[in-house]
Amino acid sequence: MTLEIVSPQNPRIKDVVRLRDRRGRQKQSRFIIDGLREIQRACASTLTIEEVYFDISQCQQEAERATLSILQNDGVKLIEVSGRVMEKLSYGQRQLGMVAVASTPALRTLSDFSLTPEAFIIVLEAVEKPGNLGAIMRTADAAGVDAVFLSGGTDDLFNPNTIRSSSGAIFQLPAIHTQHDELQSWLKGNAFKTFATRVDGAINYTQANYTGRVALVMGTEATGLSDNWDPQNSSAISIPMLGLGDSLNVSTSCAVVCFEALRQRSQA
Repeated sequence: MTLEIVSPQNPRIKDVVRLRDRRGRQKQSRFIIDGLREIQRACASTLTIEEVYFDISQCQQEAERATLSILQNDGVKLIEVSGRVMEKLSYGQRQLGMVAVASTPALRTLSDFSLTPEAFIIVLEAVEKPGNLGAIMRTADAAGVDAVFLSGGTDDLFNPNTIRSSSGAIFQLPAIHTQHDELQSWLKGNAFKTFATRVDGAINYTQANYTGRVALVMGTEATGLSDNWDPQNSSAISIPMLGLGDSLNVSTSCAVVCFEALRQRSQA
């Protein structure tokens, strides 16, 4: 492996840096993956990794060398870069020594979801902060959720912050893109028990029955759920709050309810 790029001003490097911006990702139909763990998990998925940039001085561990070897055997283009170039490619102060570029996959829709009798899904309505979206994907993967359904403006799935906060779970857990009306009709038609998390929900989250087909609906960080999720199509649950705040962060709330659901479903 020879040093291929030494200048941060190289046009190819500039194109990769543009992938940190949403417009750059949309224009190029590609996205960036930071760090060894996330790249390894991307390799284990169905994603197409186009190229990997690495600084050999920061890739001295066996795991890093083994990953580069696997990538090379899979036909991925490996590009060795200087420390200055890797500094430009890296996010903030995090220099991880390895950055990958992958093709943006086609959006998954309802027809791509394999429905099972015990399906457990999370529905996110307008959850826009990448860190929260990624944390929810990580929680969902850990709690045995089958898929995360995105509606109402939750659509920048491959933001670098989302990938990082998901710890790579975003590459394994299906994310289904849908719209309110289509989704609610599908949930009703497939006999899902739908639980909408609300500050004023009448049901304590520990008292809900999460066995069978279950959809857990979480709302935007600023205003919670819209009126699309009313008593006619969902049961409102809440997490009791004993302090000054009236709610938890959306990703924290999701984790609390998901693991209560996991407890119940494990005992059913």
